[in-house]
Amino acid sequence: MKRLLVSLLAAALLPAFAQTAGTAKVDPKNNKVSNPVVEKPKAKLMTRDELRACMDQADFNNSEAVAIKADQVAYNDNATALKAEKAELQKGEEAGAAGTATLKKERDGILQMFEEIKAAAPKLEKAELDERNKAYQARAAAFDASVTTLNEGIKANLEKRKAFADKVDAFNASFKALEARQEAHFDKADAWKSECSKKAYDEADEKAIKKERAAAQPK
Repeated sequence: MKRLLVSLLAAALLPAFAQTAGTAKVDPKNNKVSNPVVEKPKAKLMTRDELRACMDQADFNNSEAVAIKADQVAYNDNATALKAEKAELQKGEEAGAAGTATLKKERDGILQMFEEIKAAAPKLEKAELDERNKAYQARAAAFDASVTTLNEGIKANLEKRKAFADKVDAFNASFKALEARQEAHFDKADAWKSECSKKAYDEADEKAIKKERAAAQPK
């Protein structure tokens, strides 16, 4: 980001009105004009409506800063969760690859077992041949079951990967939205500083506005 998120000053902290340099008058204790006392004219004050608008904007900016901070926390939490989910998916894919390699070796072993039985069959007694065939069939059945389990795991992991990709797309979109919201907030904060922060106001107007707000609160 271009700037760090910062909270704005509350409306109550708007600067008190100041006076600027103006007409000179003669010091009664020193009639020499060379040492004039400067009488500062009253600075132009904001109207009550202008002050109210500035206070309303300050309140909005402050609440928006809090909301954006909450969104940033949620964004970071989501990033952490997605990182952990990605690691789990990676483990699942690695397990699938390892399982596939193991079953390929097992398949080769079963095929070799079949060829050995086939070659030895003419020389074997029926009972021994049946026993070896039985062992072969059991090994082949276990292999088929392992293949089914492995394929189900791989399929489930692929579905998780697709769901994860959707989450990542939504996450990236949330980043863009948060970035736009922050930039809009910075613009409003800059506008408030330019339009309100250095302008004087009547404290009586401030008290009146606060009184209006208190009266407007639901009882």
